[in-house]
Amino acid sequence: MKQHRTVTREDFLKMSGAGAAAATLLGAPAVLSGCGTQSNMNIILIIVDSLRKDHVGAYGNSWIKTPNLDALAAESLRFTRPYPESIPTIPARRAIHTGMRTFSYLKYNTTFRQGETNFGWFPIPEDQTTLAEILSQEGYNTLAITDTYVQFPMNFDRGFDEFRSIRGQENDRYKDPDSVSQERMDKYLPIQESETRQHLANTQGRKNEKDWFAPKVFLGASDLLEGARDKQPFFLTVDCFDPHEPWDTPDEYIRLYESDDYDGREPFTPIYGKENYLTDRQLTRMRALYAAEVTMMDRWLGEFMQKARDLDVLDNTLVILLSDHGHLLGEHGYTGKSKRALWPELTDIAYLVRHPEGKRAGETSDYYASTHDVSPTILSMLGVNPPVPMQGQDLSVLFNGKDPEPRNHFASAYGDHVWCRDEEHSMFCRIDKTDFKLYNLRTDKDQIKNIAADQPDIADQMFEDYVRRST
Repeated sequence: MKQHRTVTREDFLKMSGAGAAAATLLGAPAVLSGCGTQSNMNIILIIVDSLRKDHVGAYGNSWIKTPNLDALAAESLRFTRPYPESIPTIPARRAIHTGMRTFSYLKYNTTFRQGETNFGWFPIPEDQTTLAEILSQEGYNTLAITDTYVQFPMNFDRGFDEFRSIRGQENDRYKDPDSVSQERMDKYLPIQESETRQHLANTQGRKNEKDWFAPKVFLGASDLLEGARDKQPFFLTVDCFDPHEPWDTPDEYIRLYESDDYDGREPFTPIYGKENYLTDRQLTRMRALYAAEVTMMDRWLGEFMQKARDLDVLDNTLVILLSDHGHLLGEHGYTGKSKRALWPELTDIAYLVRHPEGKRAGETSDYYASTHDVSPTILSMLGVNPPVPMQGQDLSVLFNGKDPEPRNHFASAYGDHVWCRDEEHSMFCRIDKTDFKLYNLRTDKDQIKNIAADQPDIADQMFEDYVRRST
C-alpha cells in the first residue's frame, strides 16, 4: 500500500496552489484492504467547526490550500450536498453524538416545549444514548479530545473513557483578561471587545506554532491514537474548534492569501450581522485571516492522518470528517453566523467518509447527508443495534451498492429561523412564517435574487411540506 506524506509547514509556504501540488506532495490515494470483521473496526470521527465547504479544494475551490483535506477526500466518499441537522455548535454536536434530531424543538405558533426555548442549545438529553456510550458497552476504548469550549460545562463527555479538554479558545474564562493591555487591544478592531480581551489573555505566551489550538488538538489526538493502537477496537473523536474565529494564525499562513502590506487594526473576529462595519480593505483582510486558519487546521490534520498511517491502523479504521456549519465573510452583506442569513456560505458543510477497504474512494454522492446520520452510519458499519432507533439515516449502505431511504428535500434550523431545500428551490424564514426568502436553484445557484414576493405559494408550500413535517 502506498504511504502518504503529510504536508509540512515548509511545504505550505512553497505551494502556489492546492490542486497539483497536493497530488505531488501526497501521492495517489491508497487502495486499502484487510478491513477485518465488522465487530473490531476502529472509528475516527473528526469534527471541524465553522469549515465552509467552498473553502476546501476537493469541493472545487481553486485557490484555497487544503492538501490534506483533499487527500482525505480522494480516499473517501465525498457528499456534495450535506447539511447540518441544526445550527450552530451545540445543536449540531447533539445530533452527531446521538443520531437524533434537535430540530424537533421547534413548535409553531411561537410555542415551544418546556426547557427548549433556547433553540436546542442545551446538554444531551438524559433519555438519549450517545454513540460513545453504546460503543463503550460494546467493549470499545472510547476517547475524545476537543478545544470546543462551549461543550465543557455540558455533558458531551458521556460514554468516553478519556475526554481531554483543551482550554482557552475564544471567550473561555481561562486566564485573567485584565492581564491584556489597552495597547495590545488597540491592534484589533473594537468588535466583541470582552471576547477579544479574553482570547488575547488566554493565548499570551505562545512561542511556536505547536502552541496554537489546531496543533494542540491534532497533536493530542495523535497521542491518544498511539495509546489506542494497543487497546483496539477504539472510537476516537477529534473535535477541532478552528477555523472558528478568532483568526490569529502565524503570519506565514496569512501571507499565503495576501501580501503583508496590511497595517490596520485586525478584523480577527466578526459581528454576527451586517458587514457594513468593515471597509473593503478590512473585509479582504478578514477573508485572508479565515483562509489562513483553514490552512493551518489542514496542515495539522495532515500530521494526525500521517500518525495514523505510521501506526498502521487505517487499514482497519473508518474515518468520518465533517463540519458543523460554515461562516459568512461578507457574502449577501453579512459576516459571521446569523440566523437571518441561511445562505450556502453558512448552511453547506464538508462531509467525507473513508472506508477502511477503500470502497468508493474518490467518488461522490448527492444524497442529503446530515449530522444526525453519523451515529446510525457508524453503528450499522459495526453491526451494532442502538437501544432506541435513531432518526438519522444509515449511510453505510452506500458502500454496498444500495441507497439510503430517499430524501427528496432537507430541512434545518438555526434559532427561530428555519431553512429547507429541494431540487428546485431553497427557502428560509422565521418560524412564524415571516421574512421569507426563496431562491430558484436551477437559475440562481448563488441565491442572489429573492423571489418569495413573486412566488409566495411556493415558499408557503415548502414550509408546510418540508419544515412542519420535519418536526
